[in-house]
Amino acid sequence: MSEPQIRSGAINGAVPHAVAPASARPSVIQLVFREKGALYAAYMPVFADGGLFVPTTREYRIGEDIYLLLSLPDDPQRYPVAGKVGWITPANASGGRTQGVGVRFPNDEKTRGLKLKIEEVLGTSIASAKPTQTI
Repeated sequence: MSEPQIRSGAINGAVPHAVAPASARPSVIQLVFREKGALYAAYMPVFADGGLFVPTTREYRIGEDIYLLLSLPDDPQRYPVAGKVGWITPANASGGRTQGVGVRFPNDEKTRGLKLKIEEVLGTSIASAKPTQTI
């Protein structure tokens, strides 16, 4: 299973892998899922409004704003998501888990549609017992 392709930067610069100071605008991460397996591994149904795990070495705080530009498998559209960090997997986490953050989707109509789209793409695999990058 391959991991999603990620490009990150600050909103005002879009510099790949830029580390913005805490007072800066939210970071922007382009998250491209080419395979359903990678989307399954990153999807976080534990958040009521949905969310995604984003592998990153950048340090974030719970509640910090984060902006995703999301591409789903076999879908040419990019979906903007203004989320918040709701989960942190630190470096050297137990079980060999990948360092990164869980981005909690906002509670709005547009993002509810995206959550349904992700769950439609995942289909019955969403109930799988296969391990993910989250819980």
